[in-house]
Amino acid sequence: MLKGKAPLIIAVTLGATAAGLTYLQQRAWRAEATEGWKLEKIIVAATDLEVGSVLTSDSIETAEIPRRFAYDSFIKPSDLEVALNQTVVSRIPRGEPVQFFQLQGARTRGGIAHAVPKGGRAVTIDVNERSALGMLLRPNDHVDVLGTFRDPRNSQTVAVTLLQNVIVLATGKATSAMRVRQGEANYSTITLRVMPGEAEILVLAQEMGSLYLTLRSRDDISHYEETARTTIDTVLTGERLKKLRDRRYRTIQIIRGLKAKRDFKLK
Repeated sequence: MLKGKAPLIIAVTLGATAAGLTYLQQRAWRAEATEGWKLEKIIVAATDLEVGSVLTSDSIETAEIPRRFAYDSFIKPSDLEVALNQTVVSRIPRGEPVQFFQLQGARTRGGIAHAVPKGGRAVTIDVNERSALGMLLRPNDHVDVLGTFRDPRNSQTVAVTLLQNVIVLATGKATSAMRVRQGEANYSTITLRVMPGEAEILVLAQEMGSLYLTLRSRDDISHYEETARTTIDTVLTGERLKKLRDRRYRTIQIIRGLKAKRDFKLK
């Protein structure tokens, strides 16, 4: 039997060891959970870059974004040696990341592949004037993908939001690395940047029903977790319509409030 201070020393040692292991495990979990949120430097437009302009050191600046949002197509400070003095082939608004496929030299080397991040996929879906917002969609637009299907259980037609905040890579053969010429505004396909599982959903959904695209603001990164099904009963009862109307009203009030606050600061 242990006597004296030995049991106390052992207990303290075991306790300290357990606490240390717990701390290291929590630190590892925290590092893993925040890995994608570490900031990474990218190159953005310091002013509106029009098609035909040349990328110079005066027209760009450095910004930081979470690593999980830094696609492989984004130009980093280490890429400037090959990016500078290249011709811009797709308009880049001020503050937007500069990407390889938006420059003349990158287009000839990699085409649309530069627009697909590591782990991502490009998938093409059929569209028409009604499903593609009157053919007004353009490369780099952000869209939601909706689908309408026939429910085999009750033969009702249902509408579901399948994907949210998806980037348009190409409309027909016009990519974001090309100026949309006359005649290219009419297209029958749209190519989207998605994840592998999302590509599977789109392929199957297109075989089962009809797909529609809705345009969203590039600044809107919100994501609705509740993807409710809309049926004829939903339309007739009006219960969900009231909730959506209230949400839309609150959104408008928030926007008005932000605008009023901004105008006040400007005065």
